[in-house]
Amino acid sequence: MPRRPRIHRQRLKTLPIGFSPFARALARMDSLSTAKCQTRESEFIEKPNPSSASNGFAEQTSDDEAEQSASSSDEQFDGVVQADFSFFDPKPDDFHGVKTLLQTYLDDKEWDLSGFVDLILEQTTVGTVVKIEDDEDEGLFACVSALNLWRYREQKCIMEVKDYLHKACQDKGVVDKLRLLLEEQACDVGLLVSQRVVNLPPQLLPPLYDGLFDEVSWATEDEPTEDLRKSFQFKHYIILSKIYKHKNAEQKRKLSDDSEAEMIYIKPEDEIFHKLSSWSFIFPLRPQQPAPHELKNYRPMGLVMAVEADKIPSFRQELVTLISET
Repeated sequence: MPRRPRIHRQRLKTLPIGFSPFARALARMDSLSTAKCQTRESEFIEKPNPSSASNGFAEQTSDDEAEQSASSSDEQFDGVVQADFSFFDPKPDDFHGVKTLLQTYLDDKEWDLSGFVDLILEQTTVGTVVKIEDDEDEGLFACVSALNLWRYREQKCIMEVKDYLHKACQDKGVVDKLRLLLEEQACDVGLLVSQRVVNLPPQLLPPLYDGLFDEVSWATEDEPTEDLRKSFQFKHYIILSKIYKHKNAEQKRKLSDDSEAEMIYIKPEDEIFHKLSSWSFIFPLRPQQPAPHELKNYRPMGLVMAVEADKIPSFRQELVTLISET
């Protein structure tokens, strides 16, 4: 039986929400760099009142002006709208929204992204998409899922993800560990996929991840066949994400220079995953052109992390603490 939608009311700001002024600037730059991939979400988030004028307000009749004049002292648009976010099981109609969110999942690599999206949408027992309650456009704001690498080993998209990770890993101390999880131990490994628009309210993150890991646990008991139940008995998760690393990171470490962060996490939960990971590696991504001023000393990097399943309870607790402090 599909779960009932979980509603979380948040005030959705037109500017990306970050954890510091720099992080907000970073989010703005990142959203600009992927604007073409986020058209539907951006149109909703920054949707002004219909207008033929440059100030963003519709032309009004004298009656409209009188009505507005009477209420303008009580209500003024401050760039914030009330939004009821709901969590839903993925469905076929979400295809284009999920594909948009995952457009840069493997950087600029050409691969079977459509097949990857199909896997996420077909796995309805574990996975969540976030939408605005009663939004006619049904724009997607986030998607999370966990895919068993062995169960889907013959799918072209999964083979391409594994090949991408193999080629990206240049860390000799990690190569064999990566190969072990992607091949010999793949039956115990979940590829944790988490993508969202940059200004999703961070208060949604704890319930979003709680829902994912609860569903994984339930699936080990409720799936109709033994093979399916076993496919969710993850011992490890592999997470592919994106960060920004300081160009002089090694020198900064030697000099203990804290004027700028050595590493900037686009998604705050990645810092927790990174700390709890049994191993990780980073690799270069295509440079952004032109480089925004806020990132002049940073370069985009891919981050791959392996997190043992028994670390997930600690992750959930630390994520709640992190969000409560922001």
